[in-house]
Amino acid sequence: MHVVIAETKQALLDHFRIRGEVFIVEQAIDWTEEFDADDYHATLFVLYEGNQAIGAARLNGYKVGRVAVLKTHRHKHAGRMLMSAVEAHARQCAIDRLELGAQLPVIPFYEKLGYQAYGDIFLDADIEHRMMAKDL
Repeated sequence: MHVVIAETKQALLDHFRIRGEVFIVEQAIDWTEEFDADDYHATLFVLYEGNQAIGAARLNGYKVGRVAVLKTHRHKHAGRMLMSAVEAHARQCAIDRLELGAQLPVIPFYEKLGYQAYGDIFLDADIEHRMMAKDL
C-alpha cells in the first residue's frame, strides 16, 4: 500500500470516487454536503493497494477531514497507513497539532492513533461526531 497526494487527474478522480462510495453510497450522505469549498484548498490524499484506490483523506490547514477507506479494506491497517501519511505531510508543513471531527463509531480507531476526543457530540450530515485532536 502507498499514499499519494492527488495532483494528477486520475488521482483526483480516485480520491473523489472513494469518498463517493463511502459517504454518498454507503452512508447516504447528500453529495452537496460531501463535496464543499474546502476541497479547492485542501491537500487531497489517495491510498492505493497496487494501482487500486482504496482510501482517501484531506488536510486543510490543521484540520483532517473526509477520511474514507473502502469497506473491503477496513481493519487491514489501511486507515492507519493513510493517517500516517497525512500526519507526515502535516509535520513537513510545520503543523504541530491536528484536529478532526470523528463519527462516533470510529473514535476508538483514532484513539489508537493518539487522538483525544473533546467537546460535545455534534451532528454533521445527520451523523453524530465528536471533535478529536492530536499533538504531532
